[in-house]
Amino acid sequence: QVQLVESGGDLVQPGGSLRLSCGTSGRIVSIYDMGWYRQAPGKEREVVAVISSSGSANYADSVQGRFTISRDNVKNTMYLQMNRLKPEDTAVYYCNADISSGWNRRLYWGQGTQVTVSS
Repeated sequence: QVQLVESGGDLVQPGGSLRLSCGTSGRIVSIYDMGWYRQAPGKEREVVAVISSSGSANYADSVQGRFTISRDNVKNTMYLQMNRLKPEDTAVYYCNADISSGWNRRLYWGQGTQVTVSS
């Protein structure tokens, strides 16, 4: 059973930084695209950033230049470095990954980690 687990969420002041991690477990043959999404109260889940297996990254306009997505293909782990945080970045952050287990390939989601930006 493949699982994704996010960590690193916290309460931080505006202008501060956080680093989120998304770890994996279970039988994994290959991980293709990975991504970070977020959902604020009363809003739809939205994409924050995605990264391909080769490291090519794309960002939402709202986080471009402030957030950096990366991955470690040896550890099967993904990160999101968030700098110059704003109150509007407050949300539950979820990781997502397209994973092959050998007998199937599907998208997996983590359970989410809360990021709160407030003074």
